[in-house]
Amino acid sequence: MSDTMVQIVRRVLLPVSLLFGVMVLLGVLVTRVLNRTWPFTVEDAVNRELAGDRTGGWNDVSLVFSTLASTQMIVVVTVLVALALRLWLKRWREPLFLCAVVIAQALVFLFTTMVIDRQRPAVEHMDVSPPTSSFPSGHTSAATALYVGIAVLMALRARSTGAKVAWWTLLVMVPVGVALTRMYRGMHHPSDVLASFINGTTCVAIMARAVLDRSLRWGRAKLPTAEPART
Repeated sequence: MSDTMVQIVRRVLLPVSLLFGVMVLLGVLVTRVLNRTWPFTVEDAVNRELAGDRTGGWNDVSLVFSTLASTQMIVVVTVLVALALRLWLKRWREPLFLCAVVIAQALVFLFTTMVIDRQRPAVEHMDVSPPTSSFPSGHTSAATALYVGIAVLMALRARSTGAKVAWWTLLVMVPVGVALTRMYRGMHHPSDVLASFINGTTCVAIMARAVLDRSLRWGRAKLPTAEPART
């Protein structure tokens, strides 16, 4: 096996597979083991409370955040930001990182829903339910991966602490808003969106280590610099 394949297996495939196992384990705990234990026993009450507080204005706001995390919008934003990064930085490392983060979270989400079959909250659903399980939230997972991934890249380029804080605050608000609105719209339980935060942020960490780590040399080991001969 080539050095490149070894690095892909060690830094990408194995960590993502482990994350998938963790997500399935969490799903089993939430739906079958701890489903009659606090705080999971009050999740339905949370969803009913959110549904009872719906107003026309908040419905419009929730639709905006929900649309920001739709599959089509996530794909469009990922492609546009990746192209912008390529043109700006004149390299592929950052665009590859962002695309890999979004793809990884999508795969973990999809395969997890195939194993965990959870019904959506017992309230009125404001969106058409996709044919996937309620656990985890695909919208929240995708928004977390994409916008936290962008926050990482922008914070690395920022020249001041204030700029870093601003980027993090601005971009992290998107997945938080998506998580709240997906519950508000009756599409997910609180534990669904919390699990999605784990999926999205872990994928960001995995791909940052695999792609953004400049000490890594794909295809060959990084050799130590030889000391100059002394005379």
